[in-house]
Amino acid sequence: MFRKIEDVILAFIAVLTIGAVLFELLVIFNKGVIELADLLLMFIYAEVFGMVAVYFRNHVLPVLYPLFIAITALARLIVLQGKDSQPEQLLFEAGAIVLLAGAAYLLKDIKISVEKS
Repeated sequence: MFRKIEDVILAFIAVLTIGAVLFELLVIFNKGVIELADLLLMFIYAEVFGMVAVYFRNHVLPVLYPLFIAITALARLIVLQGKDSQPEQLLFEAGAIVLLAGAAYLLKDIKISVEKS
Protein backbone atom coordinates (compact mmCIF):
# COMPACT_ATOMS: atom_id res chain seq x y z
CA MET A 1 0.00 0.00 0.00
CA PHE A 2 2.81 2.43 0.86
CA ARG A 3 4.53 1.72 -2.45
CA LYS A 4 1.35 2.63 -4.36
CA ILE A 5 1.00 5.85 -2.36
CA GLU A 6 4.64 6.66 -3.06
CA ASP A 7 4.10 5.97 -6.78
CA VAL A 8 1.09 8.32 -6.87
CA ILE A 9 2.93 11.09 -5.02
CA LEU A 10 6.00 10.83 -7.26
CA ALA A 11 3.84 10.77 -10.40
CA PHE A 12 2.13 13.91 -9.11
CA ILE A 13 5.57 15.49 -8.53
CA ALA A 14 6.54 14.62 -12.12
CA VAL A 15 3.37 16.24 -13.50
CA LEU A 16 3.89 19.36 -11.35
CA THR A 17 7.52 19.55 -12.48
CA ILE A 18 6.47 19.47 -16.13
CA GLY A 19 3.92 22.18 -15.37
CA ALA A 20 6.57 24.29 -13.65
CA VAL A 21 8.90 23.92 -16.65
CA LEU A 22 6.13 25.02 -19.02
CA PHE A 23 5.27 27.96 -16.77
CA GLU A 24 8.94 29.02 -16.57
CA LEU A 25 9.28 28.78 -20.37
CA LEU A 26 6.24 31.04 -20.70
CA VAL A 27 7.78 33.55 -18.27
CA ILE A 28 11.08 33.50 -20.19
CA PHE A 29 9.23 33.91 -23.49
CA ASN A 30 7.22 36.88 -22.17
CA LYS A 31 10.35 38.44 -20.66
CA GLY A 32 12.27 38.00 -23.91
CA VAL A 33 15.54 37.37 -22.07
CA ILE A 34 17.11 34.18 -20.77
CA GLU A 35 19.08 34.80 -17.58
CA LEU A 36 21.49 32.52 -15.73
CA ALA A 37 19.03 32.19 -12.84
CA ASP A 38 16.43 30.88 -15.32
CA LEU A 39 18.83 28.26 -16.62
CA LEU A 40 19.73 27.14 -13.11
CA LEU A 41 16.04 26.83 -12.26
CA MET A 42 15.57 24.65 -15.35
CA PHE A 43 18.46 22.46 -14.15
CA ILE A 44 16.69 22.06 -10.81
CA TYR A 45 13.52 20.98 -12.61
CA ALA A 46 15.53 18.54 -14.76
CA GLU A 47 17.15 17.03 -11.67
CA VAL A 48 13.80 16.62 -9.90
CA PHE A 49 12.34 14.97 -12.99
CA GLY A 50 15.43 12.77 -13.32
CA MET A 51 15.11 11.68 -9.70
CA VAL A 52 11.48 10.67 -10.28
CA ALA A 53 12.44 8.83 -13.50
CA VAL A 54 15.17 6.87 -11.70
CA TYR A 55 12.68 5.89 -9.02
CA PHE A 56 10.19 4.55 -11.56
CA ARG A 57 12.96 2.64 -13.36
CA ASN A 58 14.59 1.06 -10.29
CA HIS A 59 12.10 1.70 -7.45
CA VAL A 60 14.93 3.25 -5.46
CA LEU A 61 15.22 6.93 -4.57
CA PRO A 62 18.83 7.97 -5.24
CA VAL A 63 20.55 10.00 -2.54
CA LEU A 64 22.78 11.92 -4.94
CA TYR A 65 19.98 13.73 -6.75
CA PRO A 66 18.83 15.78 -3.73
CA LEU A 67 22.46 16.79 -3.18
CA PHE A 68 22.73 17.95 -6.80
CA ILE A 69 19.45 19.83 -6.44
CA ALA A 70 20.73 21.56 -3.28
CA ILE A 71 24.02 22.51 -4.99
CA THR A 72 22.15 23.98 -7.95
CA ALA A 73 19.71 25.81 -5.67
CA LEU A 74 22.58 27.36 -3.70
CA ALA A 75 24.30 28.41 -6.93
CA ARG A 76 21.04 29.99 -8.10
CA LEU A 77 20.71 31.78 -4.76
CA ILE A 78 24.21 33.23 -5.15
CA VAL A 79 23.40 34.40 -8.69
CA LEU A 80 20.09 35.96 -7.63
CA GLN A 81 21.62 37.85 -4.69
CA GLY A 82 24.15 39.57 -6.90
CA LYS A 83 26.57 42.11 -5.51
CA ASP A 84 24.22 43.35 -2.80
CA SER A 85 24.82 40.43 -0.42
CA GLN A 86 27.23 40.36 2.48
CA PRO A 87 30.64 38.76 1.77
CA GLU A 88 30.26 36.44 4.77
CA GLN A 89 26.97 35.17 3.41
CA LEU A 90 28.60 34.40 0.06
CA LEU A 91 31.37 32.49 1.85
CA PHE A 92 28.85 30.45 3.86
CA GLU A 93 26.86 29.60 0.72
CA ALA A 94 30.02 28.68 -1.20
CA GLY A 95 31.15 26.59 1.77
CA ALA A 96 27.80 24.79 1.76
CA ILE A 97 28.29 24.00 -1.93
CA VAL A 98 31.75 22.58 -1.23
CA LEU A 99 30.37 20.53 1.67
CA LEU A 100 27.53 19.13 -0.45
CA ALA A 101 29.92 18.37 -3.32
CA GLY A 102 32.19 16.51 -0.89
CA ALA A 103 29.22 14.53 0.43
CA ALA A 104 28.18 13.64 -3.13
CA TYR A 105 31.73 12.53 -3.92
CA LEU A 106 31.88 10.33 -0.81
CA LEU A 107 28.46 8.82 -1.48
CA LYS A 108 29.42 8.09 -5.07
CA ASP A 109 32.53 6.21 -3.89
CA ILE A 110 30.57 4.28 -1.26
CA LYS A 111 28.05 3.20 -3.89
CA ILE A 112 30.81 1.98 -6.20
CA SER A 113 32.57 0.04 -3.41
CA VAL A 114 29.29 -1.65 -2.42
CA GLU A 115 28.53 -2.65 -6.02
CA LYS A 116 31.99 -4.17 -6.52
CA SER A 117 31.83 -6.43 -3.45
